[in-house]
Amino acid sequence: MPVTIDRPAASSNMRVSDIFGARRRGGTIGDSGRRLKIGLVNNMPDSALAATERQFCALLEAASGEIEVQLRLYGLGQIARSREAEERLAQRYADAGALRGQTLDALIVTGAQPLAPDLEQEPYWRALISVIDWAEANTISTILSCLAAHAGVLHFSGIARHRLPAKRSGVFAFDVAQDALTAGAGRQWLMPHSRYNDLDEAELTRNGYGVLSRSAVAGVDMFARRTRSLFIFLQGHPEYDGDTLAREFRRDMSRYLNGDLESPPDLPEYYFSDEDERVLTSFQARARSERRAETMAWFPELRARGKADAPWRRPADLFYRNWLRFIVERKTELLQNAAAPAARWGG
Repeated sequence: MPVTIDRPAASSNMRVSDIFGARRRGGTIGDSGRRLKIGLVNNMPDSALAATERQFCALLEAASGEIEVQLRLYGLGQIARSREAEERLAQRYADAGALRGQTLDALIVTGAQPLAPDLEQEPYWRALISVIDWAEANTISTILSCLAAHAGVLHFSGIARHRLPAKRSGVFAFDVAQDALTAGAGRQWLMPHSRYNDLDEAELTRNGYGVLSRSAVAGVDMFARRTRSLFIFLQGHPEYDGDTLAREFRRDMSRYLNGDLESPPDLPEYYFSDEDERVLTSFQARARSERRAETMAWFPELRARGKADAPWRRPADLFYRNWLRFIVERKTELLQNAAAPAARWGG
């Protein structure tokens, strides 16, 4: 079912009488339970802002089936933006501070560009934590992605991320645990990762987090913890397009040649074909010996297009389908519990 984007406006929480209003608008409590309001707090850099919005819309639409999803877009005002990005945010987004007083069934919070080695020193730290606290008290379930996942475990449990020796970029095979959120996945799935930091699996399990997918090579992929809301933490990026890692590699290579990175980026692992890797590795060598912006003109564009079909699309759709179904089941249960006393008292 198509996902509709709705700019949020001030509203009060749902009253019991709203349950019967929903029944008049579209049938039973079960019908109302299949209408979900989901927020997306998009913290990605300006260059990825629109693509991230599109990727999550497409993913939710592919997974929704008969579930009606209304998506509300939010941004953190503490993240510095270009004029063009600010105009997009003004037209389509609300400030995340507007979440207070809103009614959402679920929330997705993306990662953000790291600016400080310590998460608590990020200019948007307090605003991000405020969003996470709001989600814990007001949603059925919340997904924290990448840097937002690291912020969540630091805030909830004091678990600090650690810097990797090099950026972990590529498409990795992960062993999948049996869980309602991974139902139908089989023993393994492929998922893209793109990050400079990691979390220790043993520390997560000691603090009550359930690991849903992991790899001896790439570490923890997905894990969860139930508080008042079911929090799901993603170190990977199931929303990525087939060419996203390729575009990131090109961007980082350009940054290196312009002097913004100390060393040229490594090729994403298990991603390019053998022949494409050979050509791109040859360009890496040229970039090292001819480090200047003009060298980017020789970048082998045709060899760096990435995958035409994202091999992680099926597990991504499956996970989000299971997530949406969980929210519908829980919402329907909550509506039924709220309707029972109202019916007894003639409300």
